[in-house]
Amino acid sequence: MALPKVFLTGVTGYIGGDVFYAIHRAHPNWQYSVLVRSKDKAAQVASKYPNVRIVDGDLNSANIIEEEVKNADIVLNCADCDHVASAEAIAKGAAHHTPTQPVWLIHTSGTGILTVEDFRTNTWGLYRSKEHNDWDGVHELLNLPDDSLHRNVDKIIIEAGQRKPQSVNTAIVCPPTIYGSGRGPVNQKSIQVYLLAAAVLKREKGFLVGEGKNIWHAVHVEDLSDVYRALADAAAAGGGKATWNDKGYYFAENRQFVWGDIQREVARVAYEKKLIPSPDVESLSDAQITELNELGLYAWGSTSRGQALRARQLLGWSPNKPSLEELIPEIVDIEAKSLGLL
Repeated sequence: MALPKVFLTGVTGYIGGDVFYAIHRAHPNWQYSVLVRSKDKAAQVASKYPNVRIVDGDLNSANIIEEEVKNADIVLNCADCDHVASAEAIAKGAAHHTPTQPVWLIHTSGTGILTVEDFRTNTWGLYRSKEHNDWDGVHELLNLPDDSLHRNVDKIIIEAGQRKPQSVNTAIVCPPTIYGSGRGPVNQKSIQVYLLAAAVLKREKGFLVGEGKNIWHAVHVEDLSDVYRALADAAAAGGGKATWNDKGYYFAENRQFVWGDIQREVARVAYEKKLIPSPDVESLSDAQITELNELGLYAWGSTSRGQALRARQLLGWSPNKPSLEELIPEIVDIEAKSLGLL
């Protein structure tokens, strides 16, 4: 397609802002429209991207979203992965497309979708052996249990492609723990490990969630954005080497880690920087973790094991940014400055 029309949600967010930076940098001449909910944020976006059309609306602006998707060739949904109304509006907009004017819909989920066993049993910090991958395990990922996090929204996107497979091409990008400084115009900071560092600094002592044996995968935000860019490139080429719809599910990770190791390392680094009096960690109860942060059990105590094979094998994706462990000193500094400790 010549100069595709691209509609993106989440440009002021951490993921969406970095994704837009990467794609716009690679293709500055594409025709972009981005959804922005406030005048202040719109001004921030416009100052960096003066030639991008800003759409005034939020995720509840169903008619606006439907119309933008209807007129777009490529849609990048990088906003709230649990927002049902916006996903339904995207699906309605996609339904207007035809085989001669198809749409390529790239949706952001999250590997919290793999934590269902933790929530069902209400047990945290445990080693779990179940592993997923997006290659020979793609059918399972597209049919995960309905009580999984993010699954209700995933299904809306998946079903949009199932209803009109010749007109609607879907790909779900499912990132794990993300870290690194974003390049977007507004929010440039992630959540999980950053909240952990802040909690350690506030209580002035390190901690473990239960046994600290639970495993996640991680990805640097710039490596993650490369997956979206590769999928957008494939979409612009009419599908390219990417797979879509019934094989359109992409993890994005550069390695796995044990949360207890990260919790110990945050404490060690904070102590080394003279921000807390000891490098020791203590195992906290579920109630104590929830007191530190209402999302703490999920954020630091769940298990999410999903190996990214599809982007590597089909798109030549090769993550090369520093590891999560390498950036813990930077993360601790960021949170210490935010708390006025540096």
